[in-house]
Amino acid sequence: MSARLPLLHKTPFVLDARPLLEATSPHAGLLSVSRAYRSLGLPALVAVNLSLRQRQRGFAEAQFIESVCLLQALGGECPEDMHLLAGDDCLARGLGYVPPKATAVREFLERFHDQKLEGLRPKREVQKSFIFPASKPVEALQQVQSGLVRRIAKLYEKQGQPQRIATIDQDATIIESHKEAAYSHYEEGRGYQPMVAVWAEADLVVADEFRDGNVPAKQAPLGCAKLAFAALPETVTQRYFRGDSACHEHELLDWLKHPDREQEPGGRIGFAVSAVMSSALGEALRKIAEVGWQTFGQEDDGTLRQWAEVDFVPGEKSEHKESQPLRYVGLRLLKAQGVLFADGSDRHFHAVITNQKLEGGRLLDWHREKAGTVEHTHDEAKNELGGGHVPSQRFGVNSAWFKLVLVTYNIISAIKGLCLEGEERSARMKRFRLLLIHVAGRMNRNNCVMGLRLCNNTAALKRMQKVWQVFELPTQATAAKALGRRGG
Repeated sequence: MSARLPLLHKTPFVLDARPLLEATSPHAGLLSVSRAYRSLGLPALVAVNLSLRQRQRGFAEAQFIESVCLLQALGGECPEDMHLLAGDDCLARGLGYVPPKATAVREFLERFHDQKLEGLRPKREVQKSFIFPASKPVEALQQVQSGLVRRIAKLYEKQGQPQRIATIDQDATIIESHKEAAYSHYEEGRGYQPMVAVWAEADLVVADEFRDGNVPAKQAPLGCAKLAFAALPETVTQRYFRGDSACHEHELLDWLKHPDREQEPGGRIGFAVSAVMSSALGEALRKIAEVGWQTFGQEDDGTLRQWAEVDFVPGEKSEHKESQPLRYVGLRLLKAQGVLFADGSDRHFHAVITNQKLEGGRLLDWHREKAGTVEHTHDEAKNELGGGHVPSQRFGVNSAWFKLVLVTYNIISAIKGLCLEGEERSARMKRFRLLLIHVAGRMNRNNCVMGLRLCNNTAALKRMQKVWQVFELPTQATAAKALGRRGG
């Protein structure tokens, strides 16, 4: 009689060579993203703002955008990853169409590039920073994004979570690229440097401006800020703005503090931006008496965070000395005795320029929160949703791809904010996929009604039921043969 093999020395099953022909999917939860996309009215927004179809047959623009959003939510990084959605009968039946192939998606994205605008760009050898204007289709995507933000805000209101305060956090990020069309950036690489504006309280991207890598963040930040505030719903009653030193730019600050802002929906814009550390400002900070510094926090390594009012009137003409000067609040980082910064000093000075009257410590803490909003968005967009990859040598194609990444980000954010509970609401994209997207399911038909049945995962089912409850849509049984059509 032969001895039994230990468990880990054998495989206790045979491999069945018969393929599973039922309409199953390893990521049936992806249909939750489609549900939110359609419930938020994105197909209608796309239809109104974007007209790129060259013939009546084939996919509509909204189907292309939905498919790209699903691909990005799944983890795809480029149009060639559309194969991740191919052959998924469960997903195709749930969508009502078979997702387009990579070649079709690339052809769609190509329509966002306007070759005529290339004539405005300085010659390559000049390397002059130039903000490439958005093509008409790319501008239309911004209108789609703005409409999406307002509809999400309306849904928050409907669910008893009204968003009355809007803090816009604006910052640029670098997307590395070795493509020949990419320009050198300040970190000694090549790529692109898009500027992104985030509505902090709602965790929604309200605007972005795709830029070449050699365009400094301080160059004309006002355009993105204007788009951001224009995208806010009229239900917002308080408006604020935060930025780093790239936002210490006179046209932006003049616009933010202009009396006309008080007459707009939402009223006055309170702001705080990191001040550019000029030699004059640095001298003013060092002249502050010791009694003027107040400790309001301590870092983990013992470094004290101290603030003080700074008696400083800038001398640059761009600051408009004849106007009412803004308030400067100094920040001093003071090391414990015997401990030094890398440059050999025991203290570093910074400052924030603001029109706010908040107590200095509270103001600096509030301004510091920006690092947890827009920088988080940059990280998720680039490293989890495909925004860190540019698919083309053409500027308009890359701009459109990045904007669709941000549309996907907003849809996911709305699902988390409206449908998930507790710490799941702040789940990063990697965990979100495990919670809701990578859920096995099967599409079946019972009494002429098509239904999605999930694997034995009660928690995932409850999350999807919440999505279906919050993102309302009519349900209509469809004939199986209709799923073979590509467009419509």
